[in-house]
Amino acid sequence: MIDPRTASLGALLLRLSLGVMFIAHAWLKYFVFTLPGTAQFFASVGFPGPLAYVVFAAELVGGAMLVLGVYARWAALALVPILLGATTVHWGNGWVFDSKGGGWEFPVFWAVALVVQSMIGDGALALKPSRADDAVTETAA
Repeated sequence: MIDPRTASLGALLLRLSLGVMFIAHAWLKYFVFTLPGTAQFFASVGFPGPLAYVVFAAELVGGAMLVLGVYARWAALALVPILLGATTVHWGNGWVFDSKGGGWEFPVFWAVALVVQSMIGDGALALKPSRADDAVTETAA
C-alpha cells in the first residue's frame, strides 16, 4: 500500500539523488577528464568522440531538470540511454563495479532508478511537474 503522506517525499529524494549524480558526472567530465579527454575515451571504446559533448550536455541539463523538478519524468527517461551506453562499455568487465575497468552493476541500477522515477512521478517541490503529475494531483483533489 502506498502511503500518500510519504510517497511524494520519496519521489523527491530519488529525484534529487539522481539529479545530483548526473550533475556530478557532468562536472567530472568537464573539470577532471576535460571534454576533449572524454571525447578521446568515447572514441577508444567505440563511440563517436563528439558524442561525449552531447552526453555532457544531457547529464548537466537533465541533472538540473531532475533537481529542480522540471518535467522530471521525461528528463529521467531521456537519460536512460546514457546509462545503457555506459553499461555496454562496462559489460565485459563483469557484474561488480569494483572490477577492473568497472562492472555493469552501477549503470544498470542507475538506469532502473531513472525508470522508477519516471513511473512514480516528480514528487514534492517540483517546479514544473509533468502533465501526468498534474492529472494525479487534480484527481486526488
